[in-house]
Amino acid sequence: MTLQEIYELGIEMGIKADPRGQARVKKILDQAKKTYQEMPEKKKKYFDAESLRNPYSDSRILFGDPKKQVKKIMAGIDADASEVLLADRLREKGQKIDVLVSHHPSGHALAGLYEVMDLQVDLFAKAGVPVNVAHALLEDRKQFIRRRFAPLNHGQAVDAARLLDVSLLAIHTVWDNLGNKFIEDYLAKKEFDNLGEVFDYINEIPEFVEAIKGKSGPSIASGSEKSRVGKILVSATGGTSPSKEMYIELAKAGVGTLVEMHIPEESLVELKKLHINVIDTGHMAADSIGANLYLDELEKRGVEVVPCSGLIRVKRFKEGNLKS
Repeated sequence: MTLQEIYELGIEMGIKADPRGQARVKKILDQAKKTYQEMPEKKKKYFDAESLRNPYSDSRILFGDPKKQVKKIMAGIDADASEVLLADRLREKGQKIDVLVSHHPSGHALAGLYEVMDLQVDLFAKAGVPVNVAHALLEDRKQFIRRRFAPLNHGQAVDAARLLDVSLLAIHTVWDNLGNKFIEDYLAKKEFDNLGEVFDYINEIPEFVEAIKGKSGPSIASGSEKSRVGKILVSATGGTSPSKEMYIELAKAGVGTLVEMHIPEESLVELKKLHINVIDTGHMAADSIGANLYLDELEKRGVEVVPCSGLIRVKRFKEGNLKS
């Protein structure tokens, strides 16, 4: 596979798993094309042309020749300059690492992360929050996240990759979409009487089993094992966490249990007041689920994967299914 094919496979998988549905994503891409076509010529040079075919601003080839042939990748949850150095050091020791793949973005993919938060409007609207309310609250939150990330040194890892000639790929919302859908589908297989049953069932997912061994597995952050469940919402995609005001709206919409990969303390305080149950799945383990679904597809196509940086590698395919 080429670097471009690896990237495009991710975008394809992310769109198929997108909680907005493929038709909604297509409409968003069509609107982006219309906006570009109507844009004054002097502004087009600043336009992110990749957004015309990729709806996830936080998933991009950050450095490297898209035509590069790839046989082995190193993949992790984070990749800053230290992971770039690690990839280069492994190459010196004889491992032919062709590409470094990171879940959490850097470079312009980090600077533009706030743009993917629009996904949450549809996610929470499906849960019962009026779409206009979800949109208004997300607009405020997006600008907060934009200001929060603006001062960061976005280019540090990308600069290191360029200097050491290490191809660097960021795949964020794509993996989150895959993990979010996996957990949704998994929980839909059963009915639960209390939160303890949900918690025990989630803890059977292999990534969480490994995380529990490392003291970083799921926990009940709000409610108790005896708490009644109500409507369950899995919220594990959309860039980053919503505001505490959004959680209040979810309570009004009748959501009884939230399954999150991480949750701000100020939001958790509000959720406890609202008697909404919260299962915190653990960040690295939850991110690893979507990563593994994607990496399985790469390995089926003959790409070797070296896990690093917090990735809990779990394979869900048989080696005999590998394609050349």
